[in-house]
Amino acid sequence: MRNRTRVTAPAAALLGTATVLATGAPALARPFSTGERSGDARAGGRTPAPGPETLSDPVYPALGNDGYRVLAYHLDLAYDATTRLVDATATLCVRTTDDLSRLSLDALGLDIRSVRVDGRTAAFEQADEKLRITPARPLREHDQVTVCVEYGADPGRVLAHTAWVPTPDGFAVCPQPDSAHTVFPCNDHPSDKADFSFRITVPSGLRGVANGTLTRTELLSGGRTAYSYRSRAPIATELVQITVGDYVVKDRRGPHGLPLRDVVPTARAAALEPALALTAGQVAWLEDRLGVAFPFETYGLLPCNSDDPDAFDFTGLETQTLTLYKPNFLLQEEAKIGSHMMHELVHSWFGNLVSPATWADLWLNEGHADFYGLLYRYERGWPDSLGMTTMEARMKDTYARGDQWRHDSGPVAAPNAVNLFDDQRYLGGVLTLYAFRELVGEDVFHRVERTFLDRFRNRSASTRDYIAVASEVSGQDLSGFLRDWLYGTTTPRMPGHPDWTVTPVTPAPATPHSLRGSRHHDNSATL
Repeated sequence: MRNRTRVTAPAAALLGTATVLATGAPALARPFSTGERSGDARAGGRTPAPGPETLSDPVYPALGNDGYRVLAYHLDLAYDATTRLVDATATLCVRTTDDLSRLSLDALGLDIRSVRVDGRTAAFEQADEKLRITPARPLREHDQVTVCVEYGADPGRVLAHTAWVPTPDGFAVCPQPDSAHTVFPCNDHPSDKADFSFRITVPSGLRGVANGTLTRTELLSGGRTAYSYRSRAPIATELVQITVGDYVVKDRRGPHGLPLRDVVPTARAAALEPALALTAGQVAWLEDRLGVAFPFETYGLLPCNSDDPDAFDFTGLETQTLTLYKPNFLLQEEAKIGSHMMHELVHSWFGNLVSPATWADLWLNEGHADFYGLLYRYERGWPDSLGMTTMEARMKDTYARGDQWRHDSGPVAAPNAVNLFDDQRYLGGVLTLYAFRELVGEDVFHRVERTFLDRFRNRSASTRDYIAVASEVSGQDLSGFLRDWLYGTTTPRMPGHPDWTVTPVTPAPATPHSLRGSRHHDNSATL
């Protein structure tokens, strides 16, 4: 996220674990078990080896680990308002996919204290952004084990990149795209979604909040309170939200009785109410457009208690069931915030319900979010940042820029770590979806969208998966058409608009509209 210098000095002394760590993690959505121990017979004589420390992501090849999949996480965090430090325990339920002598997790800037595998002390080492764990005995394919990591964290620590956003009264987290592992050890890749539960212990006067729904509130000794949450659906690590601060929770109802939960700075609750009141109508509009009900147990906004541009360098960020915002943005009139709010809401379907298989598939998230955000804007007659009031006018303007963007940022579905969040993934993705809709018509387009969401519900999906669904539902091979739009180095002809032209490429590359770490805040202008 923010570019910072990696710290080498140890953090200040952390709180003693005896007073703040949980006595035991509650049962997770998938129960822990050691699984069958007949691995030696199944292995056919194979010698267990260290698991690969990569999932070969085309954008972030160092991200993620292989040899296992995570079924569930339980995160137990305790925040000390005096030291502003965190004591934590991450308990993972892991199922191996190979015989392993060692497995690794992604971890950066965490002070690891101990690791246990199935209750037995395990050796560990931290190397770059990996936590290498050597269990007391080798793991066999299909073993299901618990990995428990006790650690400390300093939300204010200076790192090369971090998900922590310190606020005057606590913190929030912004993990996308590659920083969840600065908050908790994990397999930090959207292809390995897992169940999540949380327990957040805070001093009196503060509230701990996380994804999902509140399941328990405990009044502890010493004026502390523990809040427990659980998500009913799996979450990608980049979509985790944990926040601590002086917040009030405002509950209301959305379409079909959907519980809406807004987590609002206490001092700004009244001022933010006009923006919060927009959510129910937006959910209804999008459900009608997509033909798919809101996919999770709750939704709401989290106007994080900070407007510091250095600490919080974007306007909004989708974290599952709870969208993070900079408060001042939401204090504007509806015409200035409505389409951006719709953009973030769309991510509940495209990005959260169906997550990208790799970071090269980001256009599926951002292209769809901008597509429906723009439709919402133009239906209401709100001019966009360029003064346009129709989708056709905006797409004609975007089309003219197509070759320049492909020259400067590569094809829509072929980003790199520098240009991952620039216009090509957003409006370039919109242009691709618009061209596809122009080719097949409104009805087929929406059938493709619904089929894609249904087929990959609570899973990850790739660009290839979307192309396959489009071909299947339309009854025609669309692989060539969509691949030209997504991977071509020149902009294809726009179906139905033979008069549209592309502006020739200028020799000097344009500055990318938004760079990694400066993501959704620019969409308020784009939309």
